[in-house]
Formats: sequence, C-alpha cells, structure tokens
Amino acid sequence: MASCVTGTEAALRAAACRDGDAATHLKLISVFVIFLTSVLGVWGPVLLARYFHGKPLYDKAILVIKSFAAGVILSTSLVHVLPEAFEALADCQVSSRHPWRDFPFAGLVTMIGAITALLVDLTASEHMGHGGGGGGGGGMEYMPVGKAVGGLEMKEGKFGGDLEIQENSEEEIVKMKQRLVSQVLEIGIIFHSVIIGVTMGMSQNKCTIRPLIAALSFHQIFEGLGLGGCIAQAGFKAGTVVYMCLMFAVTTPLGIVLGMVIFALTGYDDHNPNALIMEGLLGSLSSGILIYMALVDLIALDFFHNKMLTSAGESGSRLKKLCFVALVMGSASMSLLALWA
Repeated sequence: MASCVTGTEAALRAAACRDGDAATHLKLISVFVIFLTSVLGVWGPVLLARYFHGKPLYDKAILVIKSFAAGVILSTSLVHVLPEAFEALADCQVSSRHPWRDFPFAGLVTMIGAITALLVDLTASEHMGHGGGGGGGGGMEYMPVGKAVGGLEMKEGKFGGDLEIQENSEEEIVKMKQRLVSQVLEIGIIFHSVIIGVTMGMSQNKCTIRPLIAALSFHQIFEGLGLGGCIAQAGFKAGTVVYMCLMFAVTTPLGIVLGMVIFALTGYDDHNPNALIMEGLLGSLSSGILIYMALVDLIALDFFHNKMLTSAGESGSRLKKLCFVALVMGSASMSLLALWA
C-alpha cells in the first residue's frame, strides 16, 4: 500500500506549483487548443476517405487507415487508460479504505467493460442476422456464393437475381457491423475523454497543466485518427458523420470546463478520494470496451476475415504486411505519448 507521507522538498515544490489563477488561464487556453487538434485528428481520415472514394486505391487506403486506427485504440486502452485507472484506485487515499483495499476493482471493471462490449456485439449481430426486425417470418438465410453456384435446383430465371440479392444483403450486414463498431468505439473514447478533461479541469497545479496541453493535443490527434478511420469506413450519412466527429471534438474541452465547475462548487481537486474513485472506475470501464473493440472488432475482423487481406497471392500478402506496419506504427505512436501524458 502506498504511503501518503511526502518529503518536505516535494511538498514545497507542489505548493509552489499550486496557483489557481495561472491554472485557470492555462485551462482556458487548453479548451480551444484541444478542440482544434481533436477536429484535425478526427476529420483527417474522413476527408481522405472522401477524396479517395471511387478511385482504385480507395478500399486499400481505408484498410491501412483502419489498421493504424486499431493500433492507436489498442495502445490507448493498454498504455494510457488502464494504467491510469489502476493508479487512481491504488492511490493511498483510496487504497487505505474499505472495500477498495480488499479487491482489485480496476481489473474487475475492465472485465465488465469487455463483456459488456461483447454483449452489445452479440445482440446486434443476432438482430442483423434476423433481418434487422424487418421481416415478419423470422431470420433471413444467407447461402454461400460457392454453394449457390453449384445448386442445380435453382430456377434458371432467378439465378443472377438471387446472387445479386445475396451479395447486397451481405454488404449491408458488413456496413451495419462497421457502424456498430464505430458507435461503440466512440462511447469508449468519450468515457476516456471525459475523464481526461475533468481531471485536468479539477487540477490547480500549473506545472502539471502546462506540459499536458501539448501532450493531450497530440493525444487527441492520434485518438481522432483512430475513431475517424472507423467512421470513414462505416459509410454513415453526412449528418451522422458531422455529429460523431463533433461529439469527439467537444468532449475533452467540455470535460475540462466541467472539472473547473466541480472544483468551484465543491473544492474537490484531482487528488480528492471521491474524484480518484470515479476516475478509476470510469477509466477501467472505458479500457475494457476499447480493448475488446481493438482486438476483436478491428484487428481480428480485418486480418482474419477481410477478403483483401486473406486472399492468396502477392497482392494480398503485400497489403497484409502494409496493414501490419500501419498497426505497429499506430500503437507505437500512441505508446510514445505515454512519456508525457
């Protein structure tokens, strides 16, 4: 268990850095800076996708962007969110209390987040497998293309039409799945962004806030690239794209403002035990959701089930290597930021 006793030198340094007016000034600057960098990050992949749309490299470019995004999301969950959640609940002011000292709640809530994401995935997949509730007679059956071609019992006049309907149905299911992934992913990221913003807004330490502004700006750019890559592939309508991008861009700045309001009303700073408990629980839940989404719905889905990556031949092999490099670059870039934020 961590000790709450600090050295005299550390205490004096902390007191010198504690300046409410300077901290407020820095936080107001951070609201605008982080909003602009968030917009830049999340809109980048969306605009690139629109530029490449209809061109030969469109599908491959989207896959590479999505692989980079998967690396960013995986690193965000494992290198940023989860360690911070464990650290918050391991703080001496929390871990000295019952029941927080008796059980590893950060790991438990992370597991709950992952299982919850799985439940949402299963429920939505079952719903889509039954035709999205649109049919009166129950589920739609999708016959594999190879089986349909070999089926001698098919009526000659409907052969082409049946294949076309089947392909359209499969494409629609894939699109619905991608939309679900983007929406659940945004929920996990929003939890994380709120925690970051509120924690920074409640802090009165100008020495901590100053480097955080630069670090969080880069953090939002990479996290925005991750979410934007998934939104770009999901094929949402323009209004939904704008809404989702705007929600991501404003969440951290609004969290900072909310943190400032909480401090003004309650006097709680970012080291208050209740604030640490909330930060730890929300961070753990967010981490569980993001880990599941990154590994299952982004990495495994594309690398093992995407036709372009699983196809035999030099082209498929080269694209798979490129996507793997993008995945490593995304995770490495986000991991590197852990040195500062």
